[in-house]
Amino acid sequence: MATTSTSSFGEGGNRRLVVVVAVDLGTTHSGYAFSFFRDPSSVYVMTRWAGQEPGLLNHKTLSALLLTPDGTFHSFGLAARNHYHNLLPIEARHWLYFERFKMTLHHCKELSRDTMVTAVNGQQMPALTVFSHVLTFFATHALEQLSDQSGTDFRREDVRWVVTVPAIWREPAKQLMRQAAQMAGMFTSDNPSQMLIVLEPEAASVYCRRLRMHQLVPETGTTRPLQSSRRSTTDITMSPPAVTNLTVGSRYIVVDAGGGTVDITVHELKDTGQLVELHRATGGPHGSTGVDEEFIALLCSIFGHDFVDNYKRNFPVGWVNLLTDFESRKRTASPLKTTSFNISLPFTFISEFRKHKGEIDHAVKRHGDSDVEWSLQGMLRLAPPAMHRLFAPTLISIRQAVGDVLNHPNTRDLQYLFLVGGFAESPMLQHEIRREFGQLLTVLIPHDVSLAVLRGAVLFGLDPKVVSVRCARLTYGVGVLNRFDSSRHPPEKLVHRDGVDWCTDVFDRFVAINQPVALGTCVTRRYTPARAGQMLIVLNVYSSTLPEPTFITDSGVRKCGTLCLDLRRSSTSEQQQHVGGSDSEETSSAAPTGIDRPREILARMSFGDTEISVAALDVTSGKEVKATIDFLSG
Repeated sequence: MATTSTSSFGEGGNRRLVVVVAVDLGTTHSGYAFSFFRDPSSVYVMTRWAGQEPGLLNHKTLSALLLTPDGTFHSFGLAARNHYHNLLPIEARHWLYFERFKMTLHHCKELSRDTMVTAVNGQQMPALTVFSHVLTFFATHALEQLSDQSGTDFRREDVRWVVTVPAIWREPAKQLMRQAAQMAGMFTSDNPSQMLIVLEPEAASVYCRRLRMHQLVPETGTTRPLQSSRRSTTDITMSPPAVTNLTVGSRYIVVDAGGGTVDITVHELKDTGQLVELHRATGGPHGSTGVDEEFIALLCSIFGHDFVDNYKRNFPVGWVNLLTDFESRKRTASPLKTTSFNISLPFTFISEFRKHKGEIDHAVKRHGDSDVEWSLQGMLRLAPPAMHRLFAPTLISIRQAVGDVLNHPNTRDLQYLFLVGGFAESPMLQHEIRREFGQLLTVLIPHDVSLAVLRGAVLFGLDPKVVSVRCARLTYGVGVLNRFDSSRHPPEKLVHRDGVDWCTDVFDRFVAINQPVALGTCVTRRYTPARAGQMLIVLNVYSSTLPEPTFITDSGVRKCGTLCLDLRRSSTSEQQQHVGGSDSEETSSAAPTGIDRPREILARMSFGDTEISVAALDVTSGKEVKATIDFLSG
């Protein structure tokens, strides 16, 4: 009984906005850009960050947060790392330094308001607090820069804020990010549309659709040998650059490779200039930090898990320095590189190992890998094959993720593959993508690939309707009661309420996985309270990878949130009934219409945006009912 409507009831209006500020909070690096509504053709990227070398322009800063021992904000970015490195070891153990904390919101299966993030020293802080500190920093920094450059006092309410998130994030992670943004003052409950969330590959696609030939990285026509892990050579043939100006009907895939994730989206350009999503945004945790994890595994294999864990805990600054040095070597890795990579181990690492385990060079020799040596200069030396092996698992995962999308029936006749994101700067990844997919479609790499998401997020903020159709990532529905029918309902689902036989745990579907949903459309359902006089309907929201689940107890169905319909807002009755107790009682708190009940509620859920939204109407009184979805478990 789903219907669609272009009605916007339940939505609040915007105050007058002057500028769009987009924040790209990445796993390893972060930044922001802005554009004024009066001049949407100009996008300005922030390049001045505290802690950077004088005279250098950095479009992004480190995703590093430093809190004082009492948990108050101290600094973010390069300034945070520099200050942390300058602390005495005895001091550093008490300061809270956070790096690569973003992926906590993906890896935590039961994300809640109490989910914790672990600092380098092992201490924990609520994720909501950590992300609100970061977004507060960006909001304050942006307002100060806008005010200084324009001579005008900019306030938070003058800005439409846009925050990017990975496509693989579930709804609880998006909600936590939204709450962190509210704590940072980016919007109020009276004006929630002032802050928008955009999927990272979608933002990159919005940027890529405007690219012209001169904005693409040219491919050279040279052929050079690649030293593989098997000591054999393979020719790399670079094809000539393809002329591309996206036209109406162009179909393309965007692979956004970042520090923590690789996100993929597939779009078609329509004659209106809008984009239609052909395949749901997808991806996985296959970012460049996977290479770091392989390096850490190598250290553990050489020096022992216990030693590495103890060193990380007791010498947090030394550990950060070690990973920073590896990061710089990782960035120079190329399939064409024939010289070894020298990685400096901190003095504290060497001295602690000698004190407790023995000589470093003996441990490296015992490891038994001829491609890993201890140099006379006192460095860990990795031959090119050893470095290639560190990349291999991540590159294989990316190749598989892209291949799965390209093999889907909805992605036929694609013309281009845009490779963007910070990890897209890696020659290793560029070579792998071109080698694997270059014969199927034209691989294009924009200049400043790490800024594609950021620039696209600004464009999205200027025109949030640019993506006109999105595909549902999962099947969503709620658990309800239906009249029991012995011919199609199993006996174990039979319950008796108020003299009526009901079938419990029925999955009432709102949208199916991969279903195209146009922007501005809503899926509607009509419900009546299951009990007379009920003032609060509580429905559990469920998701599934199956297109048509029957019951909320089916395999693969997962509770992901709670939908609350507060009838008190549209009623003068003082009577109140809360639904509580077991989960089965909560999911039986409403029934579809057609049942002889005096109260009727029209619930509308929208799936055509980057976030799920809901509105409700009391049909009896004609008044709006307060409706919210809570995806966080705590």
